[in-house]
Amino acid sequence: MPNLAPTANTPGLHVIKPSPSEPATASAVCHCGASATAKGDAQVGALVDGWNANHGSAHEKGAAS
Repeated sequence: MPNLAPTANTPGLHVIKPSPSEPATASAVCHCGASATAKGDAQVGALVDGWNANHGSAHEKGAAS
């Protein structure tokens, strides 16, 4: 399986939850240069919420306004 972690060349959000009993982990890199990592279900949830609100396609929505 290829490495799906985001990089500056391939920005995005990557979340891993190996099993229900293990904590989730996530990494994010935005084309604007912002990056973040998180471990634990609550922290990963916060990272995803922040990504959706402020990065990724949110930049495109802001530009269209």
